[in-house]
Amino acid sequence: MTDSKARIAILGASGYTGSELLRLLLRHPRVEIVALTADRKAGQAVADVFPQFAPFKLPNLITIEQVAWKDVDLVFCALPHGTTQLVIKNVFETAPHVKVVDLSADFRLRDDGAYERWYGHPHQALELQQEAVYGVVELYRDDIRKARLVANPGCYTTTAILPVVPLIEAGAIEPEHIVIDAKSGVTGAGRSAKENLLFTEVTDGMHAYGVGGHRHMAELDQEFSKAAGRMIAPSFTPHLVPMSRGIYATIYLKTGAGVGAEGVHRVLADFYHGEPFVHVLPLGQVPQSRFVKGSNMAFIGVIKDRAPDRVIVISTTDNLVKGASGQAVQNMNLVLGYPETTGLEQIALFP
Repeated sequence: MTDSKARIAILGASGYTGSELLRLLLRHPRVEIVALTADRKAGQAVADVFPQFAPFKLPNLITIEQVAWKDVDLVFCALPHGTTQLVIKNVFETAPHVKVVDLSADFRLRDDGAYERWYGHPHQALELQQEAVYGVVELYRDDIRKARLVANPGCYTTTAILPVVPLIEAGAIEPEHIVIDAKSGVTGAGRSAKENLLFTEVTDGMHAYGVGGHRHMAELDQEFSKAAGRMIAPSFTPHLVPMSRGIYATIYLKTGAGVGAEGVHRVLADFYHGEPFVHVLPLGQVPQSRFVKGSNMAFIGVIKDRAPDRVIVISTTDNLVKGASGQAVQNMNLVLGYPETTGLEQIALFP
C-alpha cells in the first residue's frame, strides 16, 4: 500500500475518538476516507454531528451493514467495548483483505480467560484475540508491521507502559513496588450523555473511580508481567479531573540497588533516543499535560524522591491522540507501510 491512497473506514465515527481520527486523517496525504458509521446518527452529514468538519467533503454517516467492504483497505473500530468482536469477525469473513485497528478493549488481552474475568462475559472471537497484536508502537513495532489486527491500547495504559516497561526489562526497578496515580480528562469517559459527566458534576473538583478494580489494570498486569517474566500486579488508581483531554500519571517506583534516579533516567533516555513521539525530559524536570495537548507526543519526567532507592516518574499524553486516535494512526502507518510519523507531526496546542 505504498503507491496509492489507502481507503479508510471509521466505525463509530460520532464519538470523540472517531472525530479525532477524522481530524488527523483529513491531513494525512496517503489516505481516502470512504465510509463513516454511526448507527444512531445514520443518514446525517458529518457536519451535523461535528460542525468543525463542515468545510470538508466527507461521506455521510451510515450503518455498519451498509459499508461496502470491497472498497475498504483498513478500518478503524471506535465502537463500545463488547460490540467489536463479532463486527471484526464478520469483516474478516466478508473481506479477508481488510486490515483492522481496533480502539476498543476487545482484543487487548492475550489470556483467553482474562477478558471474561475483567469484562464479565465470554469473548466471542477467541481465535482473533490470539492473532491480535498489542499496539504500543515503541514496544511492538516489528510485529505491528505484519499484523492484520492491531489492538490499540488504552490511554491510561499507554501512558504508564511507556515509562515502566523499559525499566522493568532493564532491571532498574523492583516490579513488585509500582504505584500509578493517574488523572484523566473528561473525554476519556466517551461522548454519551451521563449525569456524572455534566459540567456541574465535574467542574471545581476531582475524584477517584474504579478504585482497586479498573479494567485497565488487566493491560498493566499483562505488559508488566511479560516484561518481568513473572506475575506483576501494580497498584493503579484513576481520577477524573475537570479538563477536556489529557492523561497525567504520577508513578512511584523503587529502584534496584545502586540505580537511583540517575540510572532510571539514563535507561529511559537511552531507550527512547530517536523515537519521534516519546520525549524524556532532563532529569528533575516535571512535564505538564499542556505540553502534549493535541499532539501524539508522550512526555516523561524523572524526579528524585527523598529516599535514594525511590524515584518518581511522571508521564503525560493526550488521551485522544497518543492515548487513542493518534496511536491508532501511528499503527495504521506501520500496517500500510507508510512512514510512521505521517499525518502526526502536529505540535501541542498552547495555550
